[in-house]
Amino acid sequence: MISKIWPDKFKLDNKNVVVTGAGLIGSSVIKGLAEAGAKVIISEIDEKVGRNLEAIFKSENLDVVFKKMDITNEKSVDIFLKESNKEFKRIDAWVNAAYPRTSDWGNKDQLINFNSWKENVNMHLGGYYITSIKAAELMKKQNSGCIINFSSIYGINAPDFSIYEGTNITTPISYVAIKGGINMLTKYIASYYGKYNIRANVIAPGGVFDNQLKTFVNNYIKKVPLGRMATPEDIAGPVIFLVSDAASYITGQIIVVDGGWTVY
Repeated sequence: MISKIWPDKFKLDNKNVVVTGAGLIGSSVIKGLAEAGAKVIISEIDEKVGRNLEAIFKSENLDVVFKKMDITNEKSVDIFLKESNKEFKRIDAWVNAAYPRTSDWGNKDQLINFNSWKENVNMHLGGYYITSIKAAELMKKQNSGCIINFSSIYGINAPDFSIYEGTNITTPISYVAIKGGINMLTKYIASYYGKYNIRANVIAPGGVFDNQLKTFVNNYIKKVPLGRMATPEDIAGPVIFLVSDAASYITGQIIVVDGGWTVY
């Protein structure tokens, strides 16, 4: 009988995966990883959100557990890692899907508000730096690991502001800088920690449908060859693949999931 290796390579059984952020994309990633067989540690600063998601997924017989963490606070990250490593013995993959931002996020004056710029870069890019490096240092001891950071198509291409015409939606300038920074941070980690069998990759999504204004959606999909915005499940699929052993030779890459937006 010929053995089949590929089905097993795509399974996530016996893998412990941390996912930071339990928002629209994060919750879909958590569900997808757990359905593929992983134990998922939900990391969320909002305890109510985290506990609620934990309860929902446990009712579906998924192996998830919530642990509160603030990725912008180094002490909080240290405590989380120490407790998680003690409880779960190892962390096989770390997925940063958290989206920390200030209360003025998206305001028109963010273009010239330097204090807002500094705070958002520190929180978002800085938070991904803290968690990625500390997770990599932990993974180094086990000589294996996978880090996935969420970026955006706006970390690769500048925004097309015509899609915002007729709406009050915009993209803050700091967002573009942060996402571009995440891309290079991740490539650096892939290069530096590769000798420890640690892989690091980026998921760069295009626009995800979240009941945005019809005007915006119509403007947006005109630029997408597949003719629609992404669903959260569209984004979760590549994450599951990158965590799996089927992606064991993929590192330092920016995986663009945008329906073709960036082909132009």
